[in-house]
Amino acid sequence: MALEEITICDKIEVLATGTLQVRQRHQIIKDGNEVAANFSRYCLCPGDDLTGQPDKVVAIANATWTDEVIAAYQASLPAEPVATDGASDVTETPTEA
Repeated sequence: MALEEITICDKIEVLATGTLQVRQRHQIIKDGNEVAANFSRYCLCPGDDLTGQPDKVVAIANATWTDEVIAAYQASLPAEPVATDGASDVTETPTEA
């Protein structure tokens, strides 16, 4: 009557941006039967490190993350905000009432 916990990658979706949504199913198995399960999700963006990812996630990323897809994704990201020292560059001029 030992319990066994199994995690499988059961769904991989490719979004229009090339981002991969990966769903994992976490199962508790008792005597060969599933007694409980839940899900978790995570995303991988084009160009992300694939170290430690399941083989099928790596295969889909390699097939879909062309140089063009990675470049388009990177170009769609907002520009980095410019660091400031907190002082405003705007000088206010008093107005007469």
